[in-house]
Amino acid sequence: MNSSLLLGQNVIVQGITGAHGSFHTAAMRAAGTNVIAGTSPNKAGQFVDGVPVYNSIAAIKKDFSIDCSVIFVPAPFAKTALLEAVTEQIPLIVCITEGIPIHDMLEVTHKARQNNCVLVGPNCPGILIPGEQKLGIIPTHLGMPGTVGIVSRSGTLTYETAAGLTERNIGQAYIIGIGGDRIHGVGFTDCLALFEDDPRVSSIVLIGEIGGKSELEAATFIKQKVTKPVYAYIVGRHAPSGVQLGHAGAILSSDTESAKAKTIALAHAGAQTFTSITELVKTIK
Repeated sequence: MNSSLLLGQNVIVQGITGAHGSFHTAAMRAAGTNVIAGTSPNKAGQFVDGVPVYNSIAAIKKDFSIDCSVIFVPAPFAKTALLEAVTEQIPLIVCITEGIPIHDMLEVTHKARQNNCVLVGPNCPGILIPGEQKLGIIPTHLGMPGTVGIVSRSGTLTYETAAGLTERNIGQAYIIGIGGDRIHGVGFTDCLALFEDDPRVSSIVLIGEIGGKSELEAATFIKQKVTKPVYAYIVGRHAPSGVQLGHAGAILSSDTESAKAKTIALAHAGAQTFTSITELVKTIK
């Protein structure tokens, strides 16, 4: 994943005529994102906030090139929408939809890899590059242009972190919500590699959760590859074993997946770790 991919100029919205799709299409356009078209079955010829609606991505491609699709299609139909975007080889796919079945995402992620499509999500708030690009639902007023790279599994803590930094007049280069589902696209290590390689990023914020091994993989990557300062917080310090908290992937199934174990691993890797977002935000220079 590279910065040019995230700054693609021609963006479409799948599910553009739905309540969420239409609302966030307008918000993305207001933020400066170039939304050129959208899809909605049997709604071709309509317009949403001045954006033309097509029946399919193939129909859009007859009129435009496409760099990114942002998906707001409801969960029962999201697999079909995702596979359509993958089959049409859209370079960047951002899926906001929550509640997509695991078996659907297993097929989608497999085919996305085969077609060299970068998938962010599902069940995520998307991407905000303050002052440049909004792909998803992260409110633009929470961020400001700067040099901090944020990657998070938690949507609400993504917002809280960005807002806290902005209040302190510390801007962000990237705000990326990767989502908390068990099966998903882009992960921590992809974003850490992006932040490490981008000279505009001076420091990194990583917000993880209980459940899964992705934060432990991130710790290994930080130790081996990352030279920039990393500030990390893991949600769920008091989570009971076997209980799902929020995201489908946030289930503590073993001690190695606990907030304590992940915090220790990140600290050993050289990250500065915290017990609250407030503490983290106050510490960043």
